[in-house]
Amino acid sequence: MPPTAATTTLQVLASSSVPTRDHGGNTLDFREPVGDPGWFGPASVTWLVHADLIAMTTGGMAALAWQALHPLILTALWDSADQRDSLRHRIYRTALFIATTTFGPSVAAQAAVDRVRAIHAQVRGITPDGRPYAGDDPHLLTFIHITEVYCCVMAYDTLVRPMSMRERNSYVAETACVALALGAKDVANDWAELLAALQTYGPDMASGTRPLALLRLLHSMTCHPLSHAATDRAMEKLQLALGGQTKDIPMHHVMQAASTVLPDHVLALYGLTLDPQQTAAAKSALRAVVPTMRWALRDGVATQARRRTRVLEPSRPKSDSIP
Repeated sequence: MPPTAATTTLQVLASSSVPTRDHGGNTLDFREPVGDPGWFGPASVTWLVHADLIAMTTGGMAALAWQALHPLILTALWDSADQRDSLRHRIYRTALFIATTTFGPSVAAQAAVDRVRAIHAQVRGITPDGRPYAGDDPHLLTFIHITEVYCCVMAYDTLVRPMSMRERNSYVAETACVALALGAKDVANDWAELLAALQTYGPDMASGTRPLALLRLLHSMTCHPLSHAATDRAMEKLQLALGGQTKDIPMHHVMQAASTVLPDHVLALYGLTLDPQQTAAAKSALRAVVPTMRWALRDGVATQARRRTRVLEPSRPKSDSIP
């Protein structure tokens, strides 16, 4: 069965048993230098959450669908000559960025941020209604960050186990450093601040034919094999560098589960009504895949990073109940 864009991208988050190369062509080895905890370290909630491939993929897809409702972000995606190709590249670049900033050594994490900032500085344009947009707009960067954090928390809650309020607060506070390094401002430092920040972006959201088209594109990418030759080569090169084989993950279930992660007002803008039986089946299917994926990716980037820091088992923070 040929790999889809989404399943091939999954290798980025958790499959790197050999040195790889980043998008700048630089060698990236998650095993070196020994003792370097990177930006977070094995005791962080960020390592715990980002090591779970299924939850991260589900949360990432949900966040992208949410971000597509922001007209400025949507236009930046839409203005690409090939939306499918652009979206595909965005997904796997984001996956590699998350893997590097989470589990990579400190120097590699900073280099990844520097590359993204350089790319953002070149993104400029005008929306159909005449509003300018910029890839390094702090307001947009903050929105992208908080939607990703929210969706990853909700996906982890849904597919792995409920996160305690202490874990949620720690995850928000920890990951803020990446958003700030990218140029975001006024970034939330705990769960309550994040929820409040999300509400302020409500008036910016807009439905329409373009967001719906992008959502259909996301769904199609989970079902159809890669077709663009240049992207084929890029994906194959990335997969080869990461030293992994594409694993069968029911990506149509990921998209169904991603819908349950989104808040009601986002679903309403898309005109989506969830089918309880279908969503329950999707969640069950994904939960069943989690143990297999953990075994298959037992030598992935999280394991490599723990060996770099001489910690062979992930550290789990103390839990408390969510009021």
